[in-house]
Amino acid sequence: MNHQRVTLPTGVPMDLYIPHVSGQIDPQVQRPAIVICPGGAYQHLSEREAEPVALRFLLMGFNCCVVWYRLAPNRFPAPQQDIASAVAWLRQHSAQTHTAPDRIAVMGFSAGGHAAGSLGVMWPRAELWQPLELTPEDVKPNAMVLCYPVISGGEFAHRGSFENLTGEADPSAHTAFSLEAQVNAATPPAFLWHTWADDAVPVENTLMMAAALRRAGVTAEVHVFPFGVHGISLANEYSTTVGQPQQSVPECAVWPELAGRFLKQVM
Repeated sequence: MNHQRVTLPTGVPMDLYIPHVSGQIDPQVQRPAIVICPGGAYQHLSEREAEPVALRFLLMGFNCCVVWYRLAPNRFPAPQQDIASAVAWLRQHSAQTHTAPDRIAVMGFSAGGHAAGSLGVMWPRAELWQPLELTPEDVKPNAMVLCYPVISGGEFAHRGSFENLTGEADPSAHTAFSLEAQVNAATPPAFLWHTWADDAVPVENTLMMAAALRRAGVTAEVHVFPFGVHGISLANEYSTTVGQPQQSVPECAVWPELAGRFLKQVM
């Protein structure tokens, strides 16, 4: 495996995890890629939702990168521009990284799911690509994986995430960033998962996003597991916080395999 840290044009670091290319396999191989966006309420970034996830999907045949996107006091669209820049960087460096430029997914956890999902539904909007001197096609993800995501700025909002993203405490300022209201036919296919027991970001966020995707005719796969606290990452012992064994939930630990299979079907 090759691990490299690069600085994106927006000034933030991105960690690349790419399998070594062996002449014994296929030196011309082009792999699908995943841009990983850790969560943390747009206030911090969870390392548990970064490298452990990249290494898991690396073993499944994906090139992976982790974007350390901008946080508060930076506001929208700064995080989304960082993720857009990462997608474009992979396309621009597809030959060097052995990445298939038409098979790049974004993956996000919690608020990172909102950041990744924002690019998925907003990629045609000029503020996400024009300041970067890119085009909409440069930044459009080919699929999304949204893990216990923050979606809605309405009744079921995770207020802290929207306050950090917008700088506004008034809930009326958050509804403009509700992703379920912006899904359309140009939104890429999406894999979503959540736990019914999540008391930090209610499962209604995923259910509303799934309904919006259905109405727009966008291909989606949705899994709701009955048990599990918020922020369980891979849901196994390799991604749990010290002293919090409840983050290991074997029933949920199947999600990477399900997501990987979905991505290989849709892109």
